[in-house]
Amino acid sequence: MQADPEGPWRLVASDIDGTLITSERTLSPRTLDVLARIPVPVVVVTGRPLRWLQQLYDQLPAPLPAICANGAVIYDPDNDQVLRAQPLAAEMLLDVTKRLRDAVPDISLAVEIEDGRAFLHEDTWLIRWEHDHRVRVIASAEELTSLPAVKLLARSDTADPDDFLALVSSTLGDRVEATRSSSSALVEISAAGVTKAAGLAWLCERQGITADQVVAFGDMPNDIPLLSWAGRGVAVGNAHPALRAVADEVTGTNDEDGVAVYLESLFSL
Repeated sequence: MQADPEGPWRLVASDIDGTLITSERTLSPRTLDVLARIPVPVVVVTGRPLRWLQQLYDQLPAPLPAICANGAVIYDPDNDQVLRAQPLAAEMLLDVTKRLRDAVPDISLAVEIEDGRAFLHEDTWLIRWEHDHRVRVIASAEELTSLPAVKLLARSDTADPDDFLALVSSTLGDRVEATRSSSSALVEISAAGVTKAAGLAWLCERQGITADQVVAFGDMPNDIPLLSWAGRGVAVGNAHPALRAVADEVTGTNDEDGVAVYLESLFSL
């Protein structure tokens, strides 16, 4: 990944779901055109696990570097190499899951393991579309906390999404990072200090790129650290109010090619 030394912007960072791709999970022709012509590197910064990147890469002429699992995994697709992983230790998982079970009667839990290449879940966890050997129900509660996990996921079937995030955050305090990217009551939990911003900052430091040279795009609360860190943080028009509140600017929605439209203007494409 080589940065262009000309001009103030040397890197573009974008969330995927709800931001770069449409509601149909596709890259629009306009977005693909902009990604092909943009004069600086592009990095995707996502809550997705590694195994969900291929759906995006299949639409691109070449894969993009990725910050996955809300910053816990930094991935080089050219060499199929995890450059850095910061999982929750098994001991912390045990402590956190106990606290959550005590605080939320209807909670369902799952973990991303093996750097996000595999997923373990309780039998109460509803799997909507992903069905293969890397995704399986646990045999016992102990199995959920037996290995380090790059992300712990907690779901309630009855709570309001924002209220559920507030409850989980207050229950766990600063032991971990808790955020959300879903429209449902689904909270994503990472090791303390792990955010999209921290992951991107690590990658940028390796490339000699500073925060004020980065423009970033997002749509949900898990993008708040990213947009706050970047020199320019841009929320798409469909963004959560909490993200719009910290954004420097707001562009069109993901279904209106908001990222592409903004980049066309920024780089005079």
